Amino acid sequence: MNILHACEEDAREIDHVHGGAGPILFKSLIERDTFETPWCFMHTAVLLPGGGIGYHRHDHCEEIFVTIDNAAQFTHNGRTAVVTGGAAVPLRKGESHAIYNHTDQETRWFNFNVTDPGGVADSTDHDDSRADAPLESVDRLPIGRFDRNLLTYHQSHEGKGAIGIRMIWQSMDFQTNFGFLGHALLPPDTSVGYHRHNTIEECYIIMQGSGRMTVDDETAEVHPGDAILNRLGGSHGLYNHTDAPLEMFVVAVCMEKGKMDATNGDDDLSDRM
Repeated sequence: MNILHACEEDAREIDHVHGGAGPILFKSLIERDTFETPWCFMHTAVLLPGGGIGYHRHDHCEEIFVTIDNAAQFTHNGRTAVVTGGAAVPLRKGESHAIYNHTDQETRWFNFNVTDPGGVADSTDHDDSRADAPLESVDRLPIGRFDRNLLTYHQSHEGKGAIGIRMIWQSMDFQTNFGFLGHALLPPDTSVGYHRHNTIEECYIIMQGSGRMTVDDETAEVHPGDAILNRLGGSHGLYNHTDAPLEMFVVAVCMEKGKMDATNGDDDLSDRM
């Protein structure tokens, strides 16, 4: 199983990304040649105090910026607001965005990019760090929050018990083949049952807690900051074997826009070691 780790130890410091204000600790988790869908890449970074990603636009791809802790100033189409983690802000084709860490602490960040089918990622910089941007009310931005109070609980793919699930965005919210951004909370001794998808690729990103992830009959423990890619046709699921909740978010990309499937495997994974 390929478990990717969003950690600082092997990140590299890069400066003024897209004309940003200062350095970030950057790491590429997955690049284009790994995917079968139009998923282009998955990046992670630690936004250092005073660092960020400058104001820029994409015309042939879309992105989702995600923070899982602390806070940052997000800019979306010229509007800037302070957003506390964890939260996600989308960028549709033709829109502009930026992020800046105005605090004295590190902010952990993820970026997911999907291109037009057969296309490539493009960008146009606007030569603006947004470090001194005037601030507006946070409700002026299209923010998806990882709010546990908004979760609803039910069984997932014939898993054990009921888990909290919320779809923050779905296919109709994008022009590319993004399938969804989901938020999930697994209480102790619950699971996402073993299942497979033939039309979508998914990535599970662990935010808090630990569990046992099974991918294609291989089981391993996962922890905060771990990202697990679930390939087309591969079977996967997640069991929380601990006495604390496991919180994660899930990103999915479709082979064909809006077309999603799931086949359950009749295994709640509670006996997998």
